[in-house]
Amino acid sequence: GLLSVIEKLKGSPEQELRIVLLGLDNAGKTTLLKRLASEEVSTITPTQGFNIKSVHSHGFKLNVWDIGGQRSIRPYWRKYLGSTDLLIYVIDSADQKRFEETGQELAELTEEESLMGVPLLVFANKQDLVTAAPAAEIAEGLSLHTYRDREWQIQACSALSGEGVQDGMNWISSQIMNRKK
Repeated sequence: GLLSVIEKLKGSPEQELRIVLLGLDNAGKTTLLKRLASEEVSTITPTQGFNIKSVHSHGFKLNVWDIGGQRSIRPYWRKYLGSTDLLIYVIDSADQKRFEETGQELAELTEEESLMGVPLLVFANKQDLVTAAPAAEIAEGLSLHTYRDREWQIQACSALSGEGVQDGMNWISSQIMNRKK
């Protein structure tokens, strides 16, 4: 299938990519990271600082930096952006009171020089909750359509159930393959 095609294309030594995983506190970043690493997601505590996990996906080693999203930590996000191959931004789709705040943070991030042209995957998380806004509505609210300097994708998901997460990873894989051409 697709996996064997990707493995043939990439040749032997596994390619490593640096992915930064950001979003406001309680958006589901650590749950998503644990889901990607096939770890138990039933007990998650707020991230004080950061978590780093190496996740193997589609024949690539993804070094994922999950950095806490509390307001006091956000000014330090910029220190972790150098050499980023892809930015994953996680939004709590059910926390509509914070859409403006999360949109502001994302807009500031995408202005960072070290992230110029870096592909952006927005996970519209917590889609399993009845109060979750649809991904299309979130994309509109974030004005993603105005991002002309990078490839971007919004993916509805539930990090808790895993639904939609693999679709996001498939998009990441397609970005990696397009960059290699």
